[in-house]
Amino acid sequence: MTATRSTILITGASSGIGYGIAGTFLQAGWNVVANARNADRLHRAVDRLGFADRVAAVVGTTSDAATGAAMVAAARERFGGVDMLVNNAGEFTTKSFLDVTERDLDHFYTVNLKGTFVTTQAAVRAMQAQGRGGNIVNIGTVLAGHGMSWIHASAALVSKGGIHALTVALAAELSHSRIRVNCVAPSFVRTPLMEGGDETVLARPRWPAGWATCRTSRTRCVTSARRVLSRARC
Repeated sequence: MTATRSTILITGASSGIGYGIAGTFLQAGWNVVANARNADRLHRAVDRLGFADRVAAVVGTTSDAATGAAMVAAARERFGGVDMLVNNAGEFTTKSFLDVTERDLDHFYTVNLKGTFVTTQAAVRAMQAQGRGGNIVNIGTVLAGHGMSWIHASAALVSKGGIHALTVALAAELSHSRIRVNCVAPSFVRTPLMEGGDETVLARPRWPAGWATCRTSRTRCVTSARRVLSRARC
């Protein structure tokens, strides 16, 4: 057990933004509890990351509350506690509003919003029991507050909007426990989730004034934002 280092829990850590965050925090000296629902991909990612003595892998779907509990248990047993959670796991696809089915709505609610909610509950319980505060960063999207006529993703965006609302609510509710809650809301990021997308279309200057940095970005831009938030104070 290495309790002298800070420990971060990261969902959706087998690729893309989550994998980038894991690498960034390992390089900074943190312990990492990495999660993904696909066991093979997660274990390959952990092998690539290195730092085997400071990484724990927990396989599971975040919408199952048992996954968050298992991540907390791994953090306590391997590293002595929980200091930070990044709710990165989620999905985003486009579909016209009138084509969205109840099954689509249920899917995005479960994968995106419910997964974030129940995983955060597990982390907060641990942070409050430890009594030293903590840090939670949710991944949202800039599109939750700025609709674009050429992006048809109402089902996904409803769930992401819920994550934004949850962030605001918890930032207030948990402040007395010295637990900071923030949301990073990127636009389109070059990750496996974007495979098949046309970057030339996504990078066109259709964004409102002041959004020059919100074109298709690389993972390191998002991981840098999370690193800054990890150093923030109440």
